[in-house]
Amino acid sequence: MTAREALQTQLERGIATLGASLPDGAVERLLDYRELLERWNSAYNLTAIRDDREMIARHLLDSLAILPYVHGRSLADLGTGPGLPGIPLAIAEPAREVLMVDSNGKKVRFLREAIRSLKLGNARALQSRVEDVEGTFECVTARAFASLADMLGWGGHLLAPNGIWLAMKGRHPAEELDGVPEGFRVEAIHTLTVPDVEGERHLVVIRRA
Repeated sequence: MTAREALQTQLERGIATLGASLPDGAVERLLDYRELLERWNSAYNLTAIRDDREMIARHLLDSLAILPYVHGRSLADLGTGPGLPGIPLAIAEPAREVLMVDSNGKKVRFLREAIRSLKLGNARALQSRVEDVEGTFECVTARAFASLADMLGWGGHLLAPNGIWLAMKGRHPAEELDGVPEGFRVEAIHTLTVPDVEGERHLVVIRRA
């Protein structure tokens, strides 16, 4: 078995464990994305995770674990870094428009190359501070780039009136809940079990009050 085949087996097993249903060709695109990230990482230092299997678990499967909670036709992924969870979500659901936002130029250059080489017609990348982004989105995702108070303070204007905000966290963010700004309410906090990932994972679901 080649190294890629072993990673494909790990990825497919993880997707099955999550109960996710992905379109034809999605697994190949996810593996291509991981390879591209690995290639760029040596020069650009896009992620601290270097191990192949860990990248499958902590990048791809961790991103796909929130799929059941993602709703709407438009999604903004704030502080996306090298495209997490934005690129896996764009691959998983090609009908949804995905905007990935990061202020780091190197990461956005990588994102644009990934979008081009993976032929992701539903995805685009924007180099910007979150507070300067315009428009509204039916779903907003953010992967632990700031506290709930800061996330919503900087990016709350992007959430459509009936939209859903999905904040990906490690430990249960009990100490952050009091800081949720007026006008927003925490609807639920889900404990996520991600295949091959140790440690706590939580998803905070927020809506407009």
